[in-house]
Amino acid sequence: MTTTGDARFWDRVSRRYAKAKISDQGGYERTLERTRALLHAGDRVLELGCGTGSTALRLAPGVQSYLATDLSPKMIAIAQEKAMASPVSGLSFQAATAQSIAAEPADYDAVLGFNYLHLVRGPQDTLRQIHALIRPGGLFITKTPCLGEMNILIRSVMLPVMRAVGLAPHVTVLDGERLARLIEGAGFEILTTEAHATKGKDARPFIVARKV
Repeated sequence: MTTTGDARFWDRVSRRYAKAKISDQGGYERTLERTRALLHAGDRVLELGCGTGSTALRLAPGVQSYLATDLSPKMIAIAQEKAMASPVSGLSFQAATAQSIAAEPADYDAVLGFNYLHLVRGPQDTLRQIHALIRPGGLFITKTPCLGEMNILIRSVMLPVMRAVGLAPHVTVLDGERLARLIEGAGFEILTTEAHATKGKDARPFIVARKV
């Protein structure tokens, strides 16, 4: 499956995705709270992999401008429907990737990527693109599922089979150590790594990194 195929996959499941419940609502709320505390009223924020826009709608009221993007045009269409029902000043949605945005002049105070890095092809290259989008001293804030620390049966057997028959998107198997190395290797200093899960083992580290 190519990047175009990935977009088609997310287009196909977009309505079902929009209806799905968050598995750990408490952990999600904690992530929102921590992220909100790191952002400022004058910030220009970019979110990558925004899905159907739920997080953007929650965080955008606290900043100057907020561009939320996703690979899937149909995900963005749903996000725009939500925004029309509950408008937020300074919030916009766009079907785009880190690579396509990096081709334009940009100077973001913060870039967010929640449940995102494991889904991109070539996370190292993507992180370099993200680094280029952030002003000096700006923040990259991410919460990334690390499948390398999850059930080996799922990552080694079930996931490859599901991907082979088109029932799962591209996934990069990461663990916490490799994820940290990739972020630091792209030119970031990791300021904090936190666990936000309120149930079960937390294999989704919340990482705040600063561009150096």
